[in-house]
Amino acid sequence: MILTDFLRALGQIGDARFRGVLWRGLALTLVLLAAITAAFLWVVLDLTPTSLTLPWIGTLHHFAAVVSFASFFAMLGLSVFLMVPVASAFTGFFLDDVAQAVEDRYFPALPVPKPQPLSEVALDSVGFFAVLIVVNVISVLLYFFAGPFIPILFWAINGFLLGREYFQMVAMRRLGRDGARAMRRRYPLQIWLAGVLMAAPLSIPLVNLVVPILGAATFTHLFHRLAGTAASASHSTPAA
Repeated sequence: MILTDFLRALGQIGDARFRGVLWRGLALTLVLLAAITAAFLWVVLDLTPTSLTLPWIGTLHHFAAVVSFASFFAMLGLSVFLMVPVASAFTGFFLDDVAQAVEDRYFPALPVPKPQPLSEVALDSVGFFAVLIVVNVISVLLYFFAGPFIPILFWAINGFLLGREYFQMVAMRRLGRDGARAMRRRYPLQIWLAGVLMAAPLSIPLVNLVVPILGAATFTHLFHRLAGTAASASHSTPAA
């Protein structure tokens, strides 16, 4: 049944609202990373002398230019590692659009969900960002210590973290924060397994940028299946 939830989410990947969330998240990410790079280079240029005199070497002319040039490429390299967690964090602000797109297609009879306070949305997005940072740090550490068990540990740990966050965000739309937490505690195994399914493509470049959208869609199906919500007859089977 979890695979069915995922296949239904995958079958809707061409939805205009899915694409809109992806492009908005990426655009905001690029703007933020560009701003961080510009600010970093400005600080480097402000603190670095234009020339530097070293014993036995002499004066290094255009020292500031060399340092800023090296700093620019260092920030580009760092941006590669920051792209996924930052893009996913921004995407977290728009995951409600993904969940609503799924409900409009598969559960059109549902009432409009109660709007969540902006403070809670921001708090959840920050929490989601923190989880993704933990995911990336753990993945790096595992490569050094886990040996051949890296994939198993990576999927198990990150499946728990991602499953917890995705389900909480989706369920809150219908049950509120406390209700979502209570339901999450009733179905830990299914939520963990669905999280493992989301963790698997995290290590695939570019594909990992779509994981938040697929995760929100998959867990929307999972939530309604566990809650016993009846899908519309025209969409009661998995998408091809």
